Formats: sequence, C-alpha cells, structure tokens
Amino acid sequence: MPPNAPPDPSSEPPGEEALHSRPGTRGWCVAEACRLEATAQKPGNVHPGASFPDLNHAELVAAGRAIAPAIEAAPSQPLGQTILAAVSASRRVTRSNANLGIILAVAPLASVPGAEAGRPFRPDAVAAVLARLTPRDAADTWEAITLAAPGGMGRRGRWDLAEAAPDDLLAAMAAAAPHDRIARLWTEGWGPLEEGLVADLLTQFGTGRPLGEGIVRAFLLQLAREPDTLIARRHGPDVAAEVSRRAAAVVGRPGESWREAAADLDRSLRHPRRINPGTTADLCAAALYILLRDGRLPIGDMRLREAGSATGHDRLSHNARG
Repeated sequence: MPPNAPPDPSSEPPGEEALHSRPGTRGWCVAEACRLEATAQKPGNVHPGASFPDLNHAELVAAGRAIAPAIEAAPSQPLGQTILAAVSASRRVTRSNANLGIILAVAPLASVPGAEAGRPFRPDAVAAVLARLTPRDAADTWEAITLAAPGGMGRRGRWDLAEAAPDDLLAAMAAAAPHDRIARLWTEGWGPLEEGLVADLLTQFGTGRPLGEGIVRAFLLQLAREPDTLIARRHGPDVAAEVSRRAAAVVGRPGESWREAAADLDRSLRHPRRINPGTTADLCAAALYILLRDGRLPIGDMRLREAGSATGHDRLSHNARG
C-alpha cells in the first residue's frame, strides 16, 4: 500500500465475513465496538465527517474488522501472540496506528477462558490472564507496540521501545501507567472502566438518546473525569487538563445546548493544531466491547438506536467538519 493511500477493502483476510456474521462472538464484538466508536462524532477524533492526514473513518472500521480473527482466537493462545497478531493485521489495512490502544485494552478481556457471550462481565477474571504472562508475551507485545509506532511515546525511564523487551510485561506497564491510561488498566484492573465509562454509556443509552449521541456524551464525561493521556504526552499536562475542563463544561450545558458546545470544542481541537483525545476514544471502544459481549447492549436494541443516530450526528456535526 502506498504510504498515503486509503485502505483497500480487498486486502482484508479471506473468510472474515463468516466471522462477523456470528453476532456476540469476541471477534464480532470487537469489530462492532471499533465501528461504533469510530462512527460517533466525538470532538477531536476521526469520524465519518473528519479525517486526519494519515487516518480516516474507513481505515478505523477496516482495522476493527482486521483484528477480529485474532481477538476471536484469544482464549486459545498466549496473550502476547494475540496482541501481535491483531496489530499486524491492523497495520496491513491502515497507513498509521489505528487501534493499538483498543487492542491492549480488549485483548486481555477476550483472553478470559469460558467467558461466553451474555455472561456478566467480571473485571477480576482478567487478573488470572495477566498472572500467566511470560517473557515471550512481553517480547511479542513489545514487537507489536513497535510495529504500531504509536505517537507520543518517547523514552520512559527504565524501558524504551528502542531497546530490548522487558521480561516482566506487568512491570513495564506499571512504569508506563502514570502517563498511559491503557497501561493503567493492566496494573489497576478493568474495574474503574466498568464503574466509569461503561456505567456512563449505560446511563446515556437509558435516556433514549440515539446511539451516537450516547457515545459522544459518555466520551465527554470520561474526558471530563480524567485528562486524556495521549494529549498529555503530546502537548503537556496543562493542555490535557484544559481539554478536560472544557469537556466538563460541554456536558454541563443545560438541555440540548451541549450540542453546539461540543461542536465548538471539536473545532478548537482541530485548529490551529490537532489535539486528539485518542486514549479516551480507545477506552470508549473497550467499554462498548464489554457491553456488546455481555449483552447489556443487546444487538437488536443497538441496531434500532443506531438507525436513529443519523439525525443526532447531523446536529452534532453542523459547522464542525474537518
């Protein structure tokens, strides 16, 4: 693929459609979670009406579909192998890192054995998966992170992507946790995600809002609660804190006036410089995966709500393109 060419759908793995035709499976859930997250018109992120020079909505959707086979196979293979296979598949259909954070957030959840579709989500069950990590998992994960080439990483003390992989992946994640919210999941657990963003999504969906609007508002609530660590790494903690403050002001607006405030925030995150709350978007996708997988966002309800999202998207994106 030329460096700046859009993804070629024909490059997706053969037989992938058969996997996606089984709603509720791990692979289907991660592909749908990625699609829903990418399609919601969240301030500062890529969505159908706004692209980055090296990433667009079609690539995000293609990347979600590409990682589905690896996520589906997660319970039957080592975690590091799942992460490396998923990142490799994603990079084949994108021009830049599209979903490393999502993979790192979802792969441990998908690796829990016996967690069948519709079973209640148990954050503590992931701890057993992480307890089995080996140096091979660390090496594969390190290779995957290097392949993804995420922005804003830099040198972080004891471990650096330019050097050899650590033997203890959890120790490396603990070192990264203060400046990376995804790494913090690995060290603090997925409980805070369940209590925060998952609960926010359920509350928003419970209001009867279209699916896209519910995702946008939950995204803003998460951004208000915690500064985005990708913004902090790229632009500094003061900028990240200011974006969080503005997100809180948007969701605090009375009635439906929040929509225009969200559009204003979106414009300010794109010009004069790009400030992307990418980690918050990754957390949204992980939360959606949880809700799809355990059945709290029923497939029929999801499709009905999504049918009503187009009007809400139009309202949100008015004068906010680009």
